[in-house]
Amino acid sequence: MEAVRTCVGCRTRSARSALLRVVATDSSLVWDERASMPGRGAWVHPKQECIDAAVKRRAFVRALRAQGPLDSQALTKRLNEKRLNGNGHEVNGSR
Repeated sequence: MEAVRTCVGCRTRSARSALLRVVATDSSLVWDERASMPGRGAWVHPKQECIDAAVKRRAFVRALRAQGPLDSQALTKRLNEKRLNGNGHEVNGSR
């Protein structure tokens, strides 16, 4: 049975494999592709709507227990790059 997590953007529960783990490093949101980076993580659907909702509601700041605002540009850029790689399939052998 697969683990279930809650998206911080839309607040719906989904399988862990359907969500992205996000961590905060140097006041910036970073996509934790292997879900193994140290520290607290927040889970979000790989959709721009969920990321925007989480930023608007300050859900990343609360979930990650950050002290100040977090920059989501790197996360948005990475999500757009993944879409451009062809239907969400990673290149270079990553999962």
